[in-house]
Amino acid sequence: MSAAYKIPTLAVVLLATLLASCASRPARQTPPASVPQQPAPQSAPQGQEGREFKVDSAASLLTIRVYRGGALGRAGHNHVIASHSLQGVVRVPEDPTRASFEVHLPVNELAVDEEDLRAKEGPDFPAGVPDDAKEGTRRNMLGPSLLEAERYPEIVLQSEAIQRGGDGGLEAQVRVIVRDRASSVVVPVKYELTGNQLQVQGEFPLKQTDLGLTPFSLFGGALRVLDEMKIRFTLVARAE
Repeated sequence: MSAAYKIPTLAVVLLATLLASCASRPARQTPPASVPQQPAPQSAPQGQEGREFKVDSAASLLTIRVYRGGALGRAGHNHVIASHSLQGVVRVPEDPTRASFEVHLPVNELAVDEEDLRAKEGPDFPAGVPDDAKEGTRRNMLGPSLLEAERYPEIVLQSEAIQRGGDGGLEAQVRVIVRDRASSVVVPVKYELTGNQLQVQGEFPLKQTDLGLTPFSLFGGALRVLDEMKIRFTLVARAE
């Protein structure tokens, strides 16, 4: 491998690392500075209303699509970061605006650029991302400068408020805890409750700057991460 090839390869790994971490480092902090990680709940918190549904990890999926930019953007890749390991509980009373939830996302199980997920996202996510680039992205994403997975093994999502939105859906204000930081994000959702199964879906853009983050830039902006990311999720939960 020539020296001329190694430099853009390093840039690609750095770019992918920042891309992978964009949606998981909210910068609007709430005291206290340290937020303890909680174990995956076995039942809903005391005092919450409604029927309890437990998240079916095997049937649920969350993806984050992140995009390259700049004059040298073609030296990098767009990326799909995925969680297949969502855990937690949702409680649903008769009035869905009084529903509540707590969902845990184990960061050590995040996947980078699975070929089947890239294929579903169309021409912006072509096949063929090298395995070493995927592994380098994941390793750095979980490392001490980003998610610090050994110390903070989970991202936690907690309901703060829910109100009715457009098209018969809901808008959920979600408290997101990553490492020792917390922020609030408003997420549009649609839901379907059929017998013992609850399905919740959502898709929305999210800017790094909305979280107080500065998009990654290299070589004076010639290689950079676009500010806007795309989040999509399907959460399936079942009543026992």
